[in-house]
Amino acid sequence: MSVGTSSAPGARDVRHPPAPRPGDLAELGIDPDQLPDGLVVADEHGRVICFNAAAERITAVPAADALGQRLEKALPLEDLEGRRWWQLTDPYGGLAIRVGQPERNLLLPGGREVLVSARYVRTAPTGPVRRLVVSLRDTEARRRTERSHAELIATVAHELRSPLTSVKGFTATLLAKWERFTDDQKRLMLETVDADADRVTRLIAELLDISRIDSGRLELRRQPVDMGAAVGRHIQAYVAAGLPADRFLLRLQQPLPDLWADPDKIDQVLSNLLENAVRHGEGTVTIDITPTASPREGESNENAATSVTVSDEGSGIPEESMNRVFTRFWRGSKRGGTGLGLYIVKGIVEVHGGTITVGRAPGGGAEFRFTLPVSAPAYLT
Repeated sequence: MSVGTSSAPGARDVRHPPAPRPGDLAELGIDPDQLPDGLVVADEHGRVICFNAAAERITAVPAADALGQRLEKALPLEDLEGRRWWQLTDPYGGLAIRVGQPERNLLLPGGREVLVSARYVRTAPTGPVRRLVVSLRDTEARRRTERSHAELIATVAHELRSPLTSVKGFTATLLAKWERFTDDQKRLMLETVDADADRVTRLIAELLDISRIDSGRLELRRQPVDMGAAVGRHIQAYVAAGLPADRFLLRLQQPLPDLWADPDKIDQVLSNLLENAVRHGEGTVTIDITPTASPREGESNENAATSVTVSDEGSGIPEESMNRVFTRFWRGSKRGGTGLGLYIVKGIVEVHGGTITVGRAPGGGAEFRFTLPVSAPAYLT
């Protein structure tokens, strides 16, 4: 006879209550008040038996007032059309096959929005509801994301309007009055259209980069990269455009480790940092390229990475703005730009497994420093 099932007189029932399932809060030693989201639990009669601290914060209802109350009174939610939520969904008297409610926006008294999802706990698949577990989340994070998207759309619309207006104006004028203009005038108009088309192309490329960075789909095509030569090409381009050669100082510390990176992406990083130094800084733009320790944790090789520092001698970045430099739409001055460049730079560096920082240069200007691990393409590892 199995233990705990004996029917003999005096036999002792040694059966134990079922052990808590893995993941139970009590088993894990977690107090409901430690949860980041609001947790409200109602019993089989619809009365609140748990109302944690996050639920208090989100609803502004004291737990002492909610505990023991009917759920619809403790948590009087309405949908966006003004219908009372618990009466509409009827968790206790509705279809017995329902297991819960997906997350959706509902309204608290006063019109405050909250994200609500619910789970119906039954003892049997179609049995009565024994527990109703409700999760509450504040909508502030979602609102920040929506504001960011709205700002991005507004910025893009503003940046596109100017070049497209120019392109449309010049092309319409040329088509309507071609014979009235001299060849030099036509060339000037077409050069302006070409420059504005390049501006639109760059903006679209920035938007695609942001999309790939935010979704984790920014792909790298690693090749050997000569960082000194890459910086040199950018300096030569500025000199060819009319800047004095002594505006730039390039210092290389040899030997540098072999660096495998995406050359196009590295050019994009260098272009943004040097353009910032030239446009917003003053004096000499100094670029230091040195071997350094890897930015990755656990790698102690002192020459396992390459560090590039770009600094200028301008007024620098205010201390209170340092923590916002790599966010979307940050602009160091009112000299144009979308404010997306440094956000993209940070994304590219981090996809390479590197780090980037900003600080004050010895000459008083801004100093950007990014470090890339040596790395290697997948087929060589």
